Amino acid sequence: MTYSFTSNMTPIIFGGNMRPPRQPDIEAQVTFLATDDGGRSTPALSGYRPNHLVLPDYLTSGHHEYKDKDQVLPGESAIADIWFLAPDQYPHSMQMGAVINVQEGSRLVGHAKVVKTYNKVLQA
Repeated sequence: MTYSFTSNMTPIIFGGNMRPPRQPDIEAQVTFLATDDGGRSTPALSGYRPNHLVLPDYLTSGHHEYKDKDQVLPGESAIADIWFLAPDQYPHSMQMGAVINVQEGSRLVGHAKVVKTYNKVLQA
């Protein structure tokens, strides 16, 4: 794997697969806020790893892979497979139709509506 850096020192990784080596935890319709509403100013690409407020007091990281497009512009929606970090720490927390905040740190950038729960540990 080779690393390079952008001007703001964000690493760009060449080679290797960043997708977690297991089945996704959920499928969700991810909707990003428009930039004017406080959302991102750039598109989210497959491989995006925001934070998710899975419980009122539990913020965790996740990995998005968009199914119907490679990138999602601010203000747009897409269906995504999402892998969460340590899903066994918040069992039975996902049910169809639940809406999860998508955040960058404490900043809300969108929402994810659960369409399907693949991980049995998370099924409500």
